[in-house]
Amino acid sequence: MYTPVAKFVRFLLKLRGKLVVKNIENLPDESGYVIACTHRGWVDILALGVSILPAEIHFMAKKELFQNKAIGWFLRKINAFPIDRDNPGTSTVKIPIQLLKQDKNVGIFPSGTRTSEEAPLKRGAVTIAKLARVPIVPAAYSGPTGFKDLFKRQPITIIIGEPIYLDSAKKGKDELDLVTTELSDVFKALEQRISS
Repeated sequence: MYTPVAKFVRFLLKLRGKLVVKNIENLPDESGYVIACTHRGWVDILALGVSILPAEIHFMAKKELFQNKAIGWFLRKINAFPIDRDNPGTSTVKIPIQLLKQDKNVGIFPSGTRTSEEAPLKRGAVTIAKLARVPIVPAAYSGPTGFKDLFKRQPITIIIGEPIYLDSAKKGKDELDLVTTELSDVFKALEQRISS
């Protein structure tokens, strides 16, 4: 169900304004990577989800969204999986690692929540990529952030950076912090390239 829904969403986004995906050639040839993106509002989730079609992305979603059976069923059909943000446990890491080991792509917003301000990144994306031994593909979003903004016909841009490969031989918190800082710097550079 993911692909037809994503194609319909892509059509709607293009209807509201220009949808541009830059540097798609930076995506690894094979699926099975973490795609980490800046997060400004709910529209960036939709834009990222359609940006790499025909490849699919699996997204984390707060478990409360799955409490309604119909909504939960639909979310699962479009590759979302539940996580408990208040009590993050092993499932927060276990499910995405299982997906990555099945050569599926996992989308993560390392700021953890929508923000219009610069927020420090959480280490989750880097930790998951490290444990699954897959690259992180950084991406940045520019465009509308909410429903009302869609009617302003703002252009929507996703820019994809070069993959970051973690050294599987290195262990410990220091490397995770180092790569998280690198990811933050890459996000800033990508956002500058969108705006220039």
